Order: sequence, then structure tokens, then C-alpha cells
Amino acid sequence: MTSLHVATVNIRNLMDRWDERLPLLLADFAALQPDVCAMQEVVYPLQQDRVIAAGGAATYAVHRGAAQRPEWGNSLLVRDGLAGGDLRRVDLGYGRAAIRITIDGPAGPPVVVASTHLHHEASDAAIRDEQTRLLIEWLDEGWGGEVQVVMGDFNAPPNEPAYGRMTAAGFRSAHTEANGSEPAATWPSGIVAPGMDSDGDPACLDYIWVRGDAAVVSCRLVFDRPAVGDPTLYPSDHLGLAAILQPGR
Repeated sequence: MTSLHVATVNIRNLMDRWDERLPLLLADFAALQPDVCAMQEVVYPLQQDRVIAAGGAATYAVHRGAAQRPEWGNSLLVRDGLAGGDLRRVDLGYGRAAIRITIDGPAGPPVVVASTHLHHEASDAAIRDEQTRLLIEWLDEGWGGEVQVVMGDFNAPPNEPAYGRMTAAGFRSAHTEANGSEPAATWPSGIVAPGMDSDGDPACLDYIWVRGDAAVVSCRLVFDRPAVGDPTLYPSDHLGLAAILQPGR
């Protein structure tokens, strides 16, 4: 293996027609089979991350880091053969958190992968900016220049300070690097449900960020197909992202 296939998706905990959405998440994950998948809004007692990880032929180790509320858990699914270790977690305030783990690089030095989920209220850009500052400070601890891949639901469109803070710290958006711009929107997906979130305008809120010596070969939307026969049902209220990276370019 000379490349690293990564993905991220906010699975929307158990809301928005979970029982109907789960088969879509399973089918899309089985087709995708990334090396690493970052998940947000995982409810651990329901074993949502482990159930989805078992949806395809590959096997995964599941690494978790709780947030303040049980529906805001972060997970990292690491495919067998990429030994993950040194799991770390950081509180980011307002009940949010991030986790990271070091995995074996595809053809050389190790790679740090992280999953995070920032504050959601549309008007609170300053809170997300501060959470991003804390996130970067934590990622800088002991950083020796190895590749870092930070994935998740930032709840921040590209015009917010949080986005600019990531780029100023040397992180590159995989989607922009591969395609020249961010997707028009990763939220909302198009799902229609009784409890669906309607706070804010459609926007790109989810990212795969890369820092260090790694080329972005491709990046695309995933978990983005409605159910057959029901255009109101999607795997989640967010669309996901997947990227192919080549560390050590």
C-alpha cells in the first residue's frame, strides 16, 4: 500500500430516522472501506461505530473519545494492518472534544489522524474559532513534522475565522486541494425528519485537513446518496468526505 484512504462522516446520533438510516450507512461504508474513518455524534451504548465498521469485508479497530454529552462521541475506525496507538483526547469547551491516534504510514513514517466536532450554533463563530485554537495547540504538542490528518464536523463554513485559523497553521483542505474549492454544502444532506436541524443556511461544514508531507490525490463527497425510492432519506443529515492521500510525496 502506497496511499492512505481516509473518510469522515457525522452520523447524527440516533435522531432523524436512525433505524431507516442505518442500512444506508452500512451499505455506503461497505462500499467505501477506507483505511481510517472519523465519525462524529456516535452514541457508544448503541455501538453505532462498531456496527457500521462491521458493514463490509474489512475489519477495524474502533477508538473512542467521549464528549460531554452522550450523543456527541467521536470515533476513529482504523483498518486492520494499520496498528493504531497512543490514543489521546482533548476537551474543547462547550461539551466538545477531539481525539487523535498515531497509525503506521503507508510507506514510511507514522501518520496522526484525528476526529473532532465543534460547537454547532450558527451565530457562534467566535466559539468555534477558540475551539480551533485549542485544537491546533493540542495538535502542535510534540509535533515533529509528521503528517497530520484532521477530520470532522467543524460546523464552520469557509468564511469563518476557524477555517482561516486552520489554513494559517499549515493545514490544507483536501477537497480544495483536489478540486479547487470546497463543496457547495455538506449540510443539510436533504433528509426530511421530525427532529431535523434547521439552524443556519446550507454550507460546507465538514472537512479533511492535511498538514505535512502528503499529496492529496483525490477528495469527494460520500454518504451522499438518498435511499432508492425515497429522496427524503439520506445516511445522515451531513454528507461525508473521503480522500486518497500519499504521505511522503
